[in-house]
Amino acid sequence: MGNSFGRVFRISTFGESHGKAIGVIVDGCPAGLEIDEAFIQLELERRKPGQSKITTQRKEGDQVEILSGTFEGKSTGTPIAMLIRNQDQKSKDYSHIAESYRPSHADFTYQAKYGLRDYRGGGRSSARETAARVAGGAIAKLLLKHYGVKISAFVSQVGEIKVEKSYQELDLSKTDSNIVRCPDSSMADQMIDYIDQVRKARDTVGGIVSCVVQNTPVGLGEPVFDRLHADLAKAMLSINAVKGFEYGSGFTGVTMRGSQHNDEFFTEGEKVKTKTNHSGGIQGGISNGEDIYFRVAFKPVATIMQDQSSINEAGDAVTVSGKGRHDPCVVPRAVPIVEAMCALVLADHLLLNKLSKL
Repeated sequence: MGNSFGRVFRISTFGESHGKAIGVIVDGCPAGLEIDEAFIQLELERRKPGQSKITTQRKEGDQVEILSGTFEGKSTGTPIAMLIRNQDQKSKDYSHIAESYRPSHADFTYQAKYGLRDYRGGGRSSARETAARVAGGAIAKLLLKHYGVKISAFVSQVGEIKVEKSYQELDLSKTDSNIVRCPDSSMADQMIDYIDQVRKARDTVGGIVSCVVQNTPVGLGEPVFDRLHADLAKAMLSINAVKGFEYGSGFTGVTMRGSQHNDEFFTEGEKVKTKTNHSGGIQGGISNGEDIYFRVAFKPVATIMQDQSSINEAGDAVTVSGKGRHDPCVVPRAVPIVEAMCALVLADHLLLNKLSKL
């Protein structure tokens, strides 16, 4: 239960942090799509651990193996299975919490739900699982590229350090030019310094990833329960450490009057446009052709290299201290994960939309 996402374009992920491998099965991809393996690998390398001093030092090559669903470089219309083998597990780093519950982790809830848990790196609850999503999302990106849709995510805030410019003022092609993945170079330097300070203090910090979708076709989204923004929210909130989602004007919209917030329509040639875009490219749950933009809030990583009070499975008070290799801030590596989950939602709705009318 709960290991699959999507309806027409659908992924199912499998594997644990310290198991032999993780992987994904992509079902519903149309036949004839060119499968660029180098692109899939590049997406995984953007997410993989050990990238820099501000990420976990776990060393995983994250080399993807495509097991099925392609022939002569193209999709066959059958399930595409991809495998990523784990190589750098250090399970002994977790032996000290085999019977203890780490604060703000899934240890207690998994134990309560299943009656057992894989304490090695969190097992299935580990963010290691997101590598499988990125692989599946890369296929979705290739499908969207065929239709000219472009997804660009970037780090817009770390702690209280935030980019004040709108995304229209930024050169999003520069996002991957620095280790924090912020296209504003001056703010990126401040973010990197701050994350490094937090790391040296044996602590963690949260942040925000912003995402922009350009050239979205009009009409993506279903009425009532399967609205496009609702599915985007579910996708983002399913990512480890995510605590919030807003699109368009979001929470700042409550400070505006309707006369300020309404997006007035006009025509540009044969295209229907809006003068402003407080709606974030979605109205009535359906895309209107304007840029879709949203923000995703990530909490500080729960594992900190400090002593904390907790309890064990017997209910006795214990002291828990983090060990092993963990991110001081998750947002630099979360950028490709946000893009992947966004791509999966859009690919699914794109194919659903083709079924909505003759």
